[in-house]
Amino acid sequence: MLRPHPTDSLAAQSAVRLQGVARRFGDRWVLRGVDLDIAPGEVVALTGRNGSGKTTLLRIIATLLRPTRGAATVFGHDTVREPDPIRARVGFLGHRAGLYDHLTAAENLIFSLRMAGRVADPAAVGAALARVRLTEARDERVRGFSAGMQRRLGLARLLLRPPSVLLLDEPYASFDSDGVDLVNEFASEVAASGGVVLLATHDMTRALDLMTRQVHVEDGLLMECETRAPTRLGVVT
Repeated sequence: MLRPHPTDSLAAQSAVRLQGVARRFGDRWVLRGVDLDIAPGEVVALTGRNGSGKTTLLRIIATLLRPTRGAATVFGHDTVREPDPIRARVGFLGHRAGLYDHLTAAENLIFSLRMAGRVADPAAVGAALARVRLTEARDERVRGFSAGMQRRLGLARLLLRPPSVLLLDEPYASFDSDGVDLVNEFASEVAASGGVVLLATHDMTRALDLMTRQVHVEDGLLMECETRAPTRLGVVT
């Protein structure tokens, strides 16, 4: 079971808060004023057409992009002024897993732990690889991995450093049904531990049993679409 991070009084009410967040690329405004509050324990599905700004929104929360206007906080920390404490708590699974092709599966995980200043525990690395069904490929170089195997390894990297804010960008892409279950199980664990999950997806059918609500990006703004009680794996609702 994952352990929740301690939160302050603001975080107890809103783990992620966006206020008037806008982002421009050149002359094009992708986001024009997004307001969003996500409470601990929520799993929010983010929908919208291609190019609507879903990935941009995730990257702003992860401190990978600065908003052109507005403010964003994660557990009370401002994404622009205080990025370091946020980065220590955010896990991001994007379109690309961000792996090193010349390293093996195990070496990629060991390297990610060392870059985070953590001890590379062989038992933990082995357990993460086992959970994503990559034990037999642990000593193979990533350059020979399929897209699905690379996504599994990216998920294993998150398992080694469980986040309190899990950001998933089209998390079901390249995954078979077993991989989809792995993603949903992990997301459920993060939410159950007091974290939050924000997943951008076109595949709502696979997120229905997981999400607590859906929000939709259109014309650079956010609309609330649906609120529901999730049926999470291993979580009593």
